Amino acid sequence: MTGMLKTPSHERRKALRRMGAVALSFPVLPALPALAAGAASIVAVRVWPASDYTRVTLESDRPLAAKSFMAANPDRLVIDIDGLELNPSLRDLIGKVKPDDPYIASVRVGQNTPRVVRIVLDLKQAVAPQVFTIEPVAAYQNRLVLDLYPTQERDPLLDLVRGKEAAERAAAHEVNDALGELIGRIDRPQTAASVAENAASAAIAPPPPAKSGTRVAQAEPPAPPAPPLKEIAPEMSQTKLDRLIVIAIDPGHGGEDPGAIGPSGLREKDVVLAIGKKLRDRLNTNPRIRVMMTRDADFFVPLNERVRKARRVQADLFVSIHADAFITPKARGASVFALSTSGASSTAARWMADKENAADVIGGVNSKVVKDEGVLRAMLDMSTSAQIKDSLKLGGEVLGQIGKLAKLHKGSVEQAGFAVLKAPDVPSILVETAFISNPEEEARLRDPDYQDDLVKALATGIARYFAKNPPLASRHRAL
Repeated sequence: MTGMLKTPSHERRKALRRMGAVALSFPVLPALPALAAGAASIVAVRVWPASDYTRVTLESDRPLAAKSFMAANPDRLVIDIDGLELNPSLRDLIGKVKPDDPYIASVRVGQNTPRVVRIVLDLKQAVAPQVFTIEPVAAYQNRLVLDLYPTQERDPLLDLVRGKEAAERAAAHEVNDALGELIGRIDRPQTAASVAENAASAAIAPPPPAKSGTRVAQAEPPAPPAPPLKEIAPEMSQTKLDRLIVIAIDPGHGGEDPGAIGPSGLREKDVVLAIGKKLRDRLNTNPRIRVMMTRDADFFVPLNERVRKARRVQADLFVSIHADAFITPKARGASVFALSTSGASSTAARWMADKENAADVIGGVNSKVVKDEGVLRAMLDMSTSAQIKDSLKLGGEVLGQIGKLAKLHKGSVEQAGFAVLKAPDVPSILVETAFISNPEEEARLRDPDYQDDLVKALATGIARYFAKNPPLASRHRAL
């Protein structure tokens, strides 16, 4: 009987074995919070296509770690993002790419491994990609940025020349069309109705009085029609290129950087781009002028790149257009600023410069490509007193014309250390067209007719400056 009895220790061992089996049937619990702590979630995706470059931005609630590589035949950029799972926001990236994107043909997104999302950008051409991250700033959380640049940078001066040649050919064709229509009317056989009409006209119009002592001259046969004008040769001579006046128009902000936002939602980057395009079109009607825009679409351009673009085309002028905001909606009036290397002319001017100089932080600059920030800073500090003197003259002419149209925030050109005005050899001004934070001025900035009036004032001020300060005839622009 004793062999059939179960001792307390035997029962304890059986209970422990049952408890161990139950514990092994569950996953290890500490691993779950560890995985959740490292996971990130995509909150927004944005694509900014432009001829200069295309930017893709992935905004997340936590920093993203990514590896990228290029693949050929066909060209594509592959990005692996660690610690990420597919969600609807990330899938939205596929529909964000438009058919007219200069660089991206299509996008594929997939869960490559349980912890890695793979994004494949099928490309229309070979690119030089830059992949970098930006810490949270302003309204943005963490950003992973993919910038797709062309492998060979476009020549902006060559683009200006081609634009001028196209405009000249179009003008020549218009003259030819008008001349051809005139010749057609002359050569067209007269009908009975047209003969009667000509006779009636002759009867109504009195003949010119004959001079005394002279005979009335017999009607001479009509002169032969002039031959049609020859099409302008596509090559532009170096002399014509040297005489070309180049004006750099710089619509502020753009892309990831919206600039100031008005009470009803009007964004600074949109209104200054519209004004900049209208000013370009008005100035380009002068056959001696070509306008280079630092941006002609909604994309971000770093401050130093705006300066570099103006210097690459050896611009005769640089005009940066803005519409800022202030902490109170009561602030109003237009302002014009020139560079100062010895401090701001007022507290407001210093505040404005600090605000505009922060654009790179919001827009997102890849600091890794700036190999020597000291060299960059030195280049931006080379501005000469002659440049500032000419900038003040230009600013005075422009401010005087704007003052005929709108209220001025201050009646003289102000000065401050705006980074975008630091081209050492280009007279440069920054125009604050109005305070977009003021409801009344925001409404005026939205009005196309007011934009046209503002553009006329800017163009007139520029023309008056050139009338008193002709551009350097000796400037040599080499393609």
